Amino acid sequence: MKKTLIALLVSCSAFAGFAAQAADYVFDKPGQHVFITFKASHLGYSYILGHFEDFEGRFTYNRDNPEQSKVSVTIETDSLDTDHAERDKHLKGKDYFNAAKYPTITFVSTGFQGTATEGKLVGDLTIKDVTRTVELAVRQIGEGKDPWGGYRSGFEGLVTLNAADYGLPDYIGDVEVTLIVEGIRQ
Repeated sequence: MKKTLIALLVSCSAFAGFAAQAADYVFDKPGQHVFITFKASHLGYSYILGHFEDFEGRFTYNRDNPEQSKVSVTIETDSLDTDHAERDKHLKGKDYFNAAKYPTITFVSTGFQGTATEGKLVGDLTIKDVTRTVELAVRQIGEGKDPWGGYRSGFEGLVTLNAADYGLPDYIGDVEVTLIVEGIRQ
């Protein structure tokens, strides 16, 4: 009994140290465990909901020193989808995102303030060649071993953007963006 308890404590200590080290993760896009969604006002009468279908990202997560954690995301602008083909074509056109001229939207973090499980992620967001510093409220959803022998960590991030700040029509107003990311440790 004593040996079993000691073995359990040693293995728990080893696991805690293993999980606490800085680790690099890649978004689990092939498994469809990541989402970038948005909600924008439609003329003040309703909302348009949408998402981006094609994107990639990676992050470094450091539980012991969360301020050293970082994230980078690249979104294919042409992958915007609001479940309405004509509206999508319009939003991808010159009046809005101009996907032909600006094929990607990028975010690169520059800092993090908070705890190992929640805080503010600061970074540079570039849309249509306009780069602005934004602050995302982030929280960890969970982490641990997966059934296939890997290790995963998941986070949720929320930010509200002013469309006009990025050269989009000012009548759009605020756009709420949600990121749900599940990363696979590399």
